[in-house]
Amino acid sequence: MQTEALLIKNPVAVMSGLRGDAARAGQVDLRIRNGRIEAIAPNLEPRADERVIDARSCVVYPGWVNTHHHLFQNLLKAVPSGINADLQEWLAAVPYPRLARFTPELARVASRLGMAELLLSGVTTCADHHYLYHADGNTETGDLLFDEAAEFGMRFVLCRGGALQAAGDHPGFSKVALKPETLDQMLADIERLKSRYHDAGDASMRRVVVAPTTPTFSLPPELLPEVARAARRMGLRLHTHLSETTRYVDFCKERFNKLPVEFVADHEWLGPDVWFAHLVHLQPSEIAMLAETGSGCSHCPVSNARLGSGIAPAPQMAAAGVPMSLAVDGVASNESGSMTNEAHFAWLVHRAAQGASATTVEEVIHWGSAGGAGVLGLDAVGTLEVGKAADFVLYDVSDLRFNGFHDVAVAPVTAGEPARVRYNVVNGRVVVDNGVIPGLDLERLRHEAAEGVKQLLAD
Repeated sequence: MQTEALLIKNPVAVMSGLRGDAARAGQVDLRIRNGRIEAIAPNLEPRADERVIDARSCVVYPGWVNTHHHLFQNLLKAVPSGINADLQEWLAAVPYPRLARFTPELARVASRLGMAELLLSGVTTCADHHYLYHADGNTETGDLLFDEAAEFGMRFVLCRGGALQAAGDHPGFSKVALKPETLDQMLADIERLKSRYHDAGDASMRRVVVAPTTPTFSLPPELLPEVARAARRMGLRLHTHLSETTRYVDFCKERFNKLPVEFVADHEWLGPDVWFAHLVHLQPSEIAMLAETGSGCSHCPVSNARLGSGIAPAPQMAAAGVPMSLAVDGVASNESGSMTNEAHFAWLVHRAAQGASATTVEEVIHWGSAGGAGVLGLDAVGTLEVGKAADFVLYDVSDLRFNGFHDVAVAPVTAGEPARVRYNVVNGRVVVDNGVIPGLDLERLRHEAAEGVKQLLAD
């Protein structure tokens, strides 16, 4: 992948993704060579082979690391039958009845739409929880996600999902005629994906993760340890949804006499190689278990609010030492794939619930950058430090709405959208250049998306 020798000159401020006093790097320049940050210091002198980017109207942030998404849902925004539904009703009304309609071409259009929106909101890494699988379907949609991410220049983690049971417990599959995969089908495809795409390096552009959709509904309990052991034999991380609604909690208590985190602990699904999406409804004992085992969280506050699921105890998890990250979730339950919007809402919602000191801008940026890289195991990603991967964004803060800021460094998080990303750099490659994704035909993409929606509306 082509990288550039870059010099970012004279930004208004640089936020590092680190914690404490180190969260703010100040008014410093950044030099990029061979996909890494070579220098961070004031008044760096340009070299002959460098492209110099004038950042005098910009603040620099580490690239957002979106740790939980469903890219195929980008053609399922604001479906009327699910717009006022809770999670269970929404699953049965919106994504699952349309799974079989997603041809590879529709999945490609949806992924391109989603990746474009992510890049233009400052995302440099996306982990997609892709569950577009069933027994009679094909598996090529996983491959095309890697292809599209490579074309966009985005770091991409495929969380290979799917369900292994369709009994009445599953709120999506129980309403359709689709048959779920077998364990052998799922693991065989994961093995194939791993051999073809997975790179375990600290700045990997491609990763594969084992990610059955939901442990409480998607597979029989006796298969959970088998899946976890298979993942660990392959050297792959584990991801799934957990405790998103009170129904998750009630189901576990009634069926297994366990809280959800206790249930997954009994089935070998805790550890530093595991992270869970949502974790909205937790007891203090569960937070302690997550922290003690190093099991992480994808915090999805907008989707949780949109579906009426609740507000996750993110500040309490962070204080206890649970590895925290941010994610937009699928846009069928968010309607926005913007991480700027997600960070803005994450900063606000806990203050509304717990008081003005519940969250800080610096902590939210940490969750959305270094925290995300941590749960994905990308050790060279997530912070702006010498030697780290050159993943960062330049937010333009010259617009009228940012005038009057005393501390413009916090503007993208505190003011939220619209916050224009002028440049997005991934691994030293400029993937958003002066507000534009190079080579992307937006008019064609808009047309393809409109046609895709028509296909998904058809009887």
